Amino acid sequence: MKAMNEDLLELVRQHGTPLCILDHNVIRANYRMFKKTLPRIQCYYAVKANSTQQIVETLFKEGSSFDVASYNEFMQVYQYIRHFEKKDKKYFVWDKIIFSNTIKDRHTLSKIKQYKPLVTYDNSAEVRKIKEYCDTAGLVLRVKVPDTGSQVEMSTKFGAEPGDAANLIQEAFDAGLKVEGISFHVGSQCTNFDNYTAALAITSEIFHDARNKGFGLNLVDIGGGFPVPYDAQVPKFEELGALLNSEFTRLFPDDIEVLAEPGRFMVATAAVLISEIIGKARRNGKMFYHLNDGVYQTFSGVVYDHWIPNFSAFKKGENEICAVVGPTCDSFDKITLSAELPGNLDVGDFLLTENIGAYSTASSTTFNGFEGAKIIHRNFQAQSD
Repeated sequence: MKAMNEDLLELVRQHGTPLCILDHNVIRANYRMFKKTLPRIQCYYAVKANSTQQIVETLFKEGSSFDVASYNEFMQVYQYIRHFEKKDKKYFVWDKIIFSNTIKDRHTLSKIKQYKPLVTYDNSAEVRKIKEYCDTAGLVLRVKVPDTGSQVEMSTKFGAEPGDAANLIQEAFDAGLKVEGISFHVGSQCTNFDNYTAALAITSEIFHDARNKGFGLNLVDIGGGFPVPYDAQVPKFEELGALLNSEFTRLFPDDIEVLAEPGRFMVATAAVLISEIIGKARRNGKMFYHLNDGVYQTFSGVVYDHWIPNFSAFKKGENEICAVVGPTCDSFDKITLSAELPGNLDVGDFLLTENIGAYSTASSTTFNGFEGAKIIHRNFQAQSD
């Protein structure tokens, strides 16, 4: 630990703070573990979790597929296939990219029409829009499933009611479109594995009903939600893997494709953040440490992701419950009011935050004129021309 701290502090001396250190070896290890644990699944990295270009490049070279929600995210992947032959380029987009946002604007649909893309939908208006602007697409119907206990719930915004699924599949085929399969999302950071069991049972019933009606569905997309070991209470990913592999065999035929869209799982553990104490004050008996990073910057996951931040100090001292707040003039900019930290830290001391690679820099802003953390990359191997 001491050696690691010295290493981190040396990076601070070189680059300043706030400093986000992203280790690409961790990303590679997470990807390979996912593939080993769930060998039947085609892995589509959810770019929204952390859209840093170097991450996209690392996972592209690992052979990952990609889940994108916008044309800009699509172009982040597309730049690595620009030099492909036209037919190879189209095959890559068809095989390795899914537009998993169930609502897509008309301009994006028009621009991707040439690639025969895989796209999700969950309502009739989207069927009509896809028919008009991107009738070459393969459709995946997203259904609403239980997401109880997940860190970020999805069912209030996305997913068709299971009872409406048959009609939406029929409607798409009646419009001359091709429905490829069914998708769901159990919520981000899902530690309640019963959500997956219930979702797969719902999906299986819809899937087999469609096939029995003669619709050639051929894939199931189980979304994301795979748990990151933020603390010791999080159930192990390997346990979920064993459950999923068993359910795939029990509920679905061998001739279908199974997709997943891990985002947080790939990048959360790959980054640490070093922030600096720029002010301190005891307010109503509690020590407040003011940092040069906050909820409008790299700690944005506290707001948007329901993430519980962690802090440790490089300097020893007697711990007490402290508040840690950001640099902006907004009183909302409170990272946590319950950090256990030494009460003797001074202006100019540093704090370490681990497992901050997901939904952090991705939603950082420059509110009040404060820049987010500088990102440096370890073990990144840039693609040669």
